[in-house]
Order: sequence, then C-alpha cells, then structure tokens
Amino acid sequence: MIVYFEVIGAPRGKGRPKFARRGKHTHVYSDDKTVAYETLIANEAKIAMAGLSPLSEPLELGLTVYVEPVASCSRKARESMLSGATWPAKKPDLDNVVKAVLDACNGITFVDDALVVRIRAEKKYAAIGRVAVTLQGVDEF
Repeated sequence: MIVYFEVIGAPRGKGRPKFARRGKHTHVYSDDKTVAYETLIANEAKIAMAGLSPLSEPLELGLTVYVEPVASCSRKARESMLSGATWPAKKPDLDNVVKAVLDACNGITFVDDALVVRIRAEKKYAAIGRVAVTLQGVDEF
C-alpha cells in the first residue's frame, strides 16, 4: 500500500522541547507552533488513510519540502529558485521537518515510527509552500 498526502502551507520543523518546572517536577512540552503544525499534518494523514488501520510493516518515507522564495528577492533570483538552479539552503532544517512528520503520523499512518527504515527527503523551492509525504512498504519500489 502507498499512502500519499500533502500539507499545504509554509513547512515548519519540529521545535526544540520546552521545559517548565512545577514544584519538584519538570514538565517537557512542545511549543504552540509545533503543536499546531503537527496537528495539521495529522489531519491530512487521517484523510489520506481514509479510515484504514495504521501500517505495521517496514516502511520507506519519501518527503519533499517545498519552500517559497522570499518576497523581497529579485525576479531573476526567483526564477533561478523556481527552476531548480538554486537550492533552499535555509530554514527550516530538513531533519526537523522529517521529525515533525514522523511524530504527527505516529499511530495514524503507521503503528510506530520505528517501522520507518528508509527516508528519502529533499527541499526545493516552489511557488506554494508545502510538504509532500509518501509512505510505502520497503518492498514496493
């Protein structure tokens, strides 16, 4: 089975954990922007699964992160970016976007993210920011 979905909007990496002290205990939590982005990913993943059970086989994750060029760049620079001649070596960090997707999909598209044994990920420029996610069994390609 192959699962594919897109998360429209500016890609966001998983933020660093926050710590709060409550008496003798330390509470670890994610910032609000990370929680909101992971909720958006989870909602798209649920739609893609269409009520099916989470996958329980070794999986490959394919991830393409599309980053919008900044509005202030020149037309020539924008054309270079959108044609693929320039790579988006800027935030968000690719590994942090992968982590956000894995955490958000846990229990929805797969039973546990430990099932992901191969990851193919890249960042590109595009007119519309988004993240394209493909999950498939490692024997299906």
